[in-house]
Amino acid sequence: MATRSRILRSGWIKRSESFAMPKPSYRNKILTEGLNVLLARGYFGASVRDIVKAAGVPQGSFTNHFSSKEAFAEEVLELYFAQGRHSMDKTLLNDSRPPLHRLRQWIDLQIAYLRQTEFRCGCLIGNFSVEASDDSERIRERLTEMVKKIIEAIVYCLQAAVDAGELHESTDVRELGSFLYSSWQGAILQSKVEQSVQPLKRFKDVLFTRILR
Repeated sequence: MATRSRILRSGWIKRSESFAMPKPSYRNKILTEGLNVLLARGYFGASVRDIVKAAGVPQGSFTNHFSSKEAFAEEVLELYFAQGRHSMDKTLLNDSRPPLHRLRQWIDLQIAYLRQTEFRCGCLIGNFSVEASDDSERIRERLTEMVKKIIEAIVYCLQAAVDAGELHESTDVRELGSFLYSSWQGAILQSKVEQSVQPLKRFKDVLFTRILR
């Protein structure tokens, strides 16, 4: 009788385990909310506790999904760049629109995004370039690749402008593209310090009224 009872209990445990609900995965929530935290507080200013608190998840769930803060930051950077790549596809790389028009659109999209944060957060790629590139070689290398891809998209758009007669045929689109991106990042940094749209507007006005005339 005791043996039968043990078998029944054992069978019940197995059946219960087979119908157990899987533990929820908080990975995407941590990444999404962590992106906002890193934008607001920076790589060094944001702690793991800040991140899980913003995501509303147990602290242990962070280590379940990410081997380190560096690994987490890399994935957040990838998420941010994927969003940026989407805006580049819609603007800089969109051959259905006039080249300089889509360059202006690309800038306007970023200004609109920065305005939503009241210019307090800046650009994650620019922020990480200042904060994390010295601390993490892996992040520095990935940032280099991302910046290269952004500049390539700008150069593609500028070359299209040359081909369409919107820019002079002697324009060095690669030099201009690199200059444009560096200047844009500087304007974003200044707007973050001043918490103002004016540096971005000034960049845009000078770019289209003087440099790209």
